Amino acid sequence: MTREQQTASPSPAQRLSAIRTEIDDVDHKLLALLNQRAALSQEVGRIKASDPDGMVFKPLREREVLDKLAADNNGPLPDDHLRAIWREVFSSSRALQRPQNVAYLGPEGTFSYFAGVEYLGRAARFHPCNDLTQVFEEVSDGTCELGVVPLENSLQGTVGVSFDLFLRHEVYIQAELFSRISHCLLSNATSLAEITTIYSHPQPLAQCAGWLRAHLPTAGLIPVESTAAAARRAVDPGTAAIGNGKLAAMTGLGILARRIEDEPGNWTRFVIIGPRPARAQLGGAVNTPVPGHTGADKTSLLFTLPDKAGSLCTVLNLLASHHINMRKLESRPLRGQCWKYAFFADVECDLEAPQYADALQKLAEACTSFRILGCYPTGPQLDRTDAADQPEEARHV
Repeated sequence: MTREQQTASPSPAQRLSAIRTEIDDVDHKLLALLNQRAALSQEVGRIKASDPDGMVFKPLREREVLDKLAADNNGPLPDDHLRAIWREVFSSSRALQRPQNVAYLGPEGTFSYFAGVEYLGRAARFHPCNDLTQVFEEVSDGTCELGVVPLENSLQGTVGVSFDLFLRHEVYIQAELFSRISHCLLSNATSLAEITTIYSHPQPLAQCAGWLRAHLPTAGLIPVESTAAAARRAVDPGTAAIGNGKLAAMTGLGILARRIEDEPGNWTRFVIIGPRPARAQLGGAVNTPVPGHTGADKTSLLFTLPDKAGSLCTVLNLLASHHINMRKLESRPLRGQCWKYAFFADVECDLEAPQYADALQKLAEACTSFRILGCYPTGPQLDRTDAADQPEEARHV
């Protein structure tokens, strides 16, 4: 080798080889640290084992960790990548402490399923249910520790049955998340011209109505119980399904068209429910306020009012006088009581924090019944569609 060759800069192949060696070294350090963290999680699980009612899922603590990591992150790792990685770390840690069964509206492949996996991670044990009633029942009777429930959609409003089930079951909101809903046309066909029948849940069919009229005006639309069930039916010639693009890999179908929803701003708010209030997870007794900031910045309420003029106004004035902003107010009919209603509300504060003790007492006194459904952190917006689901030339979660 000549002197010039010895002093020359390394070739791209040599530099690539050196970088890969560095990456391997970093990976081994990460592996050691992850195992160190896993061992600590196991120790936490052994400590919690003495409390059979202790919840493993700690959304307020997880939010605190994520926010601290994001604040310390100087890149180049993007913040959303960091949070996605740590959600899987949390998922593994929870599973090491105690296996968690999570009920969701099945079968596997529904939007509820994908929302649960995105937020709770792949280490959770996801248990499909036939309907939302079963989700609530399995959480309230202890069959499952958590449940994933759709609460409202940005385009079509409230999922009424979910609110009604809170009236019938003593379960509590632990956390919330917002999942972008984007639809694909799934089929074994090679072109739109071959499609004569389309299966999907009624809601996606409605959300894609304009695209269907424009591109498949003569196709028969058949509503089924879920988008996952639709994909499993779309195996015959001339059939297609509307659902999440990730269903293609799960069912072996191809994607004929992507992002076919009529409105791009289509989000569903999901909540994670559990059998006990999140407050009990912070180390104190149920409904005992914990001093200081806990990470909760949202509270959901369920209440009924005296049948007299001004009763709802009293509640609204109480919130306003304590500078509490209301984000949502919904009324639902009470079963077996004609023209009687229950009210659901979301407010922007931790209503069980000490500074709101007076407001909480006065609210309870103003209502005939009053229940806090949960104090929890504002949920993340999860918009992590697969690369294959991103729009190309054609416009169509």
